[in-house]
Amino acid sequence: MRLDLTKDGVRVDKAKVGPFGSILFDSAVSVSSNSEMKTWVLEFVDLGGEMRRDVWYAFISEVVASHQFIREYGPEDDDESCFHVYGAHKGKERAMANATNSIARLQALQFLKKLLDDPIKLVPFSFLQNAPYGDVVRQTLAVNIWGGPLMTNLLLEENQAVQIARSSDEVYEGGHHIFDIDGSVYLRNWMRSPSWNTSTSISFWKNPSMKEGVILSKNLVVAGMSLVERAAETCNQRYQVAEKTQATIDSAMIKGIPSNIDLFKELLLPVTIIAKTFEKLRRWEQPHLSISFLAVAYTIIFRNLLSFVFPTTLLMVAAGMLTLKGLKEQGRLGRSFGKVTICDQPPSNTIQKIMAVKDAMRDVENFLQNLNVSLLKIRTIVLAGQTQITTEVALVLLSSAIILLIVPFKYVLSGLIFDLFTRELQFRQQTVKRFMKFLRERWDSVPASPKWNENGDS
Repeated sequence: MRLDLTKDGVRVDKAKVGPFGSILFDSAVSVSSNSEMKTWVLEFVDLGGEMRRDVWYAFISEVVASHQFIREYGPEDDDESCFHVYGAHKGKERAMANATNSIARLQALQFLKKLLDDPIKLVPFSFLQNAPYGDVVRQTLAVNIWGGPLMTNLLLEENQAVQIARSSDEVYEGGHHIFDIDGSVYLRNWMRSPSWNTSTSISFWKNPSMKEGVILSKNLVVAGMSLVERAAETCNQRYQVAEKTQATIDSAMIKGIPSNIDLFKELLLPVTIIAKTFEKLRRWEQPHLSISFLAVAYTIIFRNLLSFVFPTTLLMVAAGMLTLKGLKEQGRLGRSFGKVTICDQPPSNTIQKIMAVKDAMRDVENFLQNLNVSLLKIRTIVLAGQTQITTEVALVLLSSAIILLIVPFKYVLSGLIFDLFTRELQFRQQTVKRFMKFLRERWDSVPASPKWNENGDS
């Protein structure tokens, strides 16, 4: 039986297997597709750990990611424009050679037993799919692989653009094509990927490269960097920032249900009942109560009873956050400011722990951990745990306050209430999902606030 990993829609995931359909051992890889192909589960037995499975997961993921890269960034098989650019018809071979070399390098490290904790970092196509700034790095790889000198005279202005790109150290983006630092051309009709239209991509290709060094070729710049090196350096910097942020989140996750409950009580204010009641009204679980709530709310709004309450609150919160930021920069708050203090729990009785209760408590623990991380991130923003993020949020609050002072408050508040009570309706679901995805990506970059454990006897 053979598996075709070149088709579109193939997915590779880590899976758990066990006897009689149980999920006991995390040592398998599942391969699925959107087509009629069934899901295949491949088990890799390794008594020493999960590294053998992780290596094969990286192998299979790299094969799938390389073919996806070719489909997304390379020209189509029947595209005659490949013969307008020197060497473009061999771009697919170059991409597959890069994937093959990365797999061989990973396999050699496996034999030498010098692997990283996550082997996926050593296979570029698979790693760049989820890495920050990875789309731009893949774009530079596409320009490097399929780009080359023009072999035919397309348009006069395009040829002039080539001459400009060759005579300068700038990356030129014309109306139709993209040019590398040595004047190599990547045609516009090959740019089918949606990532070319993102703000990050547009900013990278419009900004001129560093006018340093001597360009010998698109892969060799003396005392300078090529396009791939520039994008890879930015990707590496952002990945290091993401790892540091993830480290703060991992340190915020404490083990033990009692400790998580104490941390939850320390962070969460007693507003759970009010929040649940408002959520029921917003979801129209009881329509008559929702209608009554909206009638009362709009009556209060249009009688101008809350004209200055909300902007004043925002101003006070923003002023408090900036004040805390200034005091922290001056060193007046102390090192322990902003840390969460919880009491250590006594040793638990392990006799009463059985498998069913243990599984249920593990689910509760994971829920509390995620909730505590969210609350710790909010503390980080409010208590100036991360000054840059605190400044950004404070500026957003100040801007919102200015808008509320200019536009009549009753219309703004009525619009917000209308938004809250129509998010779950069918005509707004797609728009709300896209907006929430943007907020989720920004939220993931916020580090967690540090915590402090204190002995209960002290």
